[in-house]
Amino acid sequence: MPEQTPSIQKSDQFFMSEAIKEGHKALQSGDVPIGAVVVLNNRIIGRGHNQVELLKDPTAHAEMIAITAATNFTNEKWLREATLYVTVEPCSMCAGACVLARLKRVVYGVPDIKTGAHSSLFNLLNDPRLNHRIEVVPGVQKEACSALMVDFFESLRKK
Repeated sequence: MPEQTPSIQKSDQFFMSEAIKEGHKALQSGDVPIGAVVVLNNRIIGRGHNQVELLKDPTAHAEMIAITAATNFTNEKWLREATLYVTVEPCSMCAGACVLARLKRVVYGVPDIKTGAHSSLFNLLNDPRLNHRIEVVPGVQKEACSALMVDFFESLRKK
């Protein structure tokens, strides 16, 4: 059965803007500017931005930090009714965390052709061999999310 792309909800635009703000925080600390927020009942319950360089921790991705903050907020290991908004398609580590957290939805801005684990390289978020599948909405605020990444990598090349 082919995967259907769910429609973008009005609130998706707003919460992606919040993820983009998180991406700017990563940019300020010298990290790849990826930001994420977890939303439950129309309320942000977890925020994160890449802190790999800052913390010298390869697992300090925006999604991991936001999911941890959300589970700490709810005091539950499952986020069954929550949505993760992230500026870039999750990598395999982050997609795996989304599945393990039982997120309901993942909304992202731009694909990641090198490490993306929704459709670019893998499809962990909807792999029928796993015990949980996630509704995925790609392309929300694609231009703004892409600009953040392009500006970052262009500035690196200039250095």
